[in-house]
Amino acid sequence: MKHLFKFFSLVFFSAFSYMAVAQNKIVVFQSDFGLKDGAVSAMKGVANGVSPDLKLYDLTHEIPAYNIWEASYRLFQTVNYWPAGTVFVSVVDPGVGTARKSVVLKTNTGQFIVTPDNGTLTLVAEAFGIAEVRQIDEAINRRKDSGKSYTFHGRDVYAYTAARLAAGVISFEQVGPALPKEVVNIPYQKAVLENGKLKGTIAILDVQYGNIWTNIGDDLVKQLNPSYGDALHLVIYHNGKKAYEGDAPYSQTFGAVAKGQPLSYLNSLLQLSFALNQASFADVHKIASGSNWSVEVTLASKK
Repeated sequence: MKHLFKFFSLVFFSAFSYMAVAQNKIVVFQSDFGLKDGAVSAMKGVANGVSPDLKLYDLTHEIPAYNIWEASYRLFQTVNYWPAGTVFVSVVDPGVGTARKSVVLKTNTGQFIVTPDNGTLTLVAEAFGIAEVRQIDEAINRRKDSGKSYTFHGRDVYAYTAARLAAGVISFEQVGPALPKEVVNIPYQKAVLENGKLKGTIAILDVQYGNIWTNIGDDLVKQLNPSYGDALHLVIYHNGKKAYEGDAPYSQTFGAVAKGQPLSYLNSLLQLSFALNQASFADVHKIASGSNWSVEVTLASKK
């Protein structure tokens, strides 16, 4: 009897622990809607209608229109800082109403992302792994009386499903059928070091300041072995065509160079980045970001 009690206690504790991770009442929203109209408020209203106990937050609603790559990056930038059980809603969906799948991905770190499977999950899947993917069963997980609407799945499907999952109204299994552990991927230049040359992608802009953030991590930079003050030679390509070439000293702080001068540094995610001190590298040199922007970096000279 004692062993039986321990067995059932273990089963109960495991089930309780799973539910605690799967549903922590936190929902984080991302979209390309902006805040000029009521779209974001409508999504939050649907979530509150499921449960007023939910804690609703915003990642960003300033993703450039239709920019799936940037949606992917902002999730990568953010997801790992939220506790296991957090449910993200990401709606950058130029194919809304088409045959693209509506899914919920559970990462190996325990977060959930509710989104169209259109490339948005590219970087999260790579960085944090795929524990499971389920397709949303809209016969169950769709806002009541919304079946005639084909252009606002963010409100009618994604916010509704995310709220039900976060609130514990449904389990992850009740989202819908399990899919293979794979997602639609956006091709891009992975970060590598080849023959003394770092290669990567301009993953994103530090948009407030116009700095250039690459996907080249500090582990590869260490292998190149620059010292502070060494010049790094940067070549930027857009769709394979050279868009910029120049040198930038490897620096610990922006103040290491004069105002308006270039520098290279590790950003807050410990990825190689380029800037002009108190000016916009992106604006001055007309550089953007995304999977079609690539970089090559070499050690130009030792200090």
